[in-house]
Amino acid sequence: MTSRTLHDTPLALTMGDAAGIGPEIIVRSLAVHDAGRCVVVGSAEVMRRALTQTGLLLPVAVLDAPDDPAPPNCVPVWQPPGLADGLATLAMGQVQAAAGRAAACCIEAAARLALAGTVAGIVTAPIHKEALAASGVDFPGHTEMLQALAGAPAVRMMLANDELRVVLVTIHVALRRAIELLDFDAVLQTLRIVQASARQWGIPQPRIGVAGLNPHAGEGGLFGDEERLFIAPAIAAAVAEGIDARGPFAPDTVFMRARNAPGHPGEFDVVVAMTHDHGLIPVKYLGVEQGVNVTLGLPFVRTSPDHGTAFDIAGRGIADARSFQAALAMARRLAV
Repeated sequence: MTSRTLHDTPLALTMGDAAGIGPEIIVRSLAVHDAGRCVVVGSAEVMRRALTQTGLLLPVAVLDAPDDPAPPNCVPVWQPPGLADGLATLAMGQVQAAAGRAAACCIEAAARLALAGTVAGIVTAPIHKEALAASGVDFPGHTEMLQALAGAPAVRMMLANDELRVVLVTIHVALRRAIELLDFDAVLQTLRIVQASARQWGIPQPRIGVAGLNPHAGEGGLFGDEERLFIAPAIAAAVAEGIDARGPFAPDTVFMRARNAPGHPGEFDVVVAMTHDHGLIPVKYLGVEQGVNVTLGLPFVRTSPDHGTAFDIAGRGIADARSFQAALAMARRLAV
């Protein structure tokens, strides 16, 4: 890697699914951010197509190495070994194995760069889980794939905006399976990961509100006993370790209590939710355009926008890039 400070080390922006809006929101973001501190890990031809779709006049600069200095006012692209040709001919807005295979190639390459310290962190554009599966990749999404590539013992997904931060105990599995995966160790491990990760956000002792699994947090066992059996004991164990965790609280009200809005300071810095939709619906309701997904527990920074590939509008040049821009800004803050 060339000699530079961490502040100058580029962020790797993975291309995402070539048939989705990922390339478009990347070029829109680079039109307003300093491209010299970013490098797109992906296909130059796909990025040129995205520039045409958006009407932006930025040139594409193909870099020989991912940490080569990039010219100003451009879209710097490093094409990883093994990335297929002809990706710009893929039909927009459709599930295609070739797009899933290319997305996986870029994710793997970016992870290796981050592990080597060549890039300061990763911002991932959206992938399509069906395309990933069609390509033969045995991971349901970014989080699981990055955990395996990094060899991280445990990771957690956090979705955050200016008003609310939510960390999930379980993520991309069927709801029935998610409930089966919940236990004392999973909850306690999540609380430990939140405590350790919060130092990166400048919160050395985060106030953590824990949402229950059942209506009214079980209502003393009337509506389920998971809270009594392992959620409350995990919270007690975390408190004994010096973690400021509280609950379990009714999941239909804890997010309102945690929301940090004008005239309404939140009671908690983070909410831990047991399942994917329990936790993400409240954050997304506040506005996907500012939401950022952060993977906690990795040995490098990884953020992504709070939305998917938007196949229904892909290629039309109308995608909103604000969530990706927020992810880019957060990655830069966390990487410093």
